[in-house]
Amino acid sequence: MRFPDESDSPLEINIVPMIDLVFSILAFFIISTLYLTRSEGLSVNLPMAATAETQRQSTIKVTINPNGEIRLNSELVELQQLASKVDSMVVPNSESLVIINADETVAHGQVVGVMDSLRQVEGVKLAIAAEKQ
Repeated sequence: MRFPDESDSPLEINIVPMIDLVFSILAFFIISTLYLTRSEGLSVNLPMAATAETQRQSTIKVTINPNGEIRLNSELVELQQLASKVDSMVVPNSESLVIINADETVAHGQVVGVMDSLRQVEGVKLAIAAEKQ
């Protein structure tokens, strides 16, 4: 026996709103994870460059302050000790990227001296930080 208010069409579940909800949640998590990365560093006025490119994250950062201090990952070092300390941080059989953050008022000779010291370390690639114009 059949009731008169029953329809002949089978029941359907509309999944379009569920797909919209899943994509909204996915977009929320993607956008929120972009803000979870912490960037710490010393304050230096980086020079501007029109061709500056974003490099992959590096664990080795050398900063040269306006007063000439050299810091390796926020630790004060002397120029003579820089190569040996970076050498101890380099992972064998991999190319490590060392980013030099030099203030724009630092003398060119001091930056060249730091670069020369770092080029003596085997397996190191150098990059100079700059702000994109």
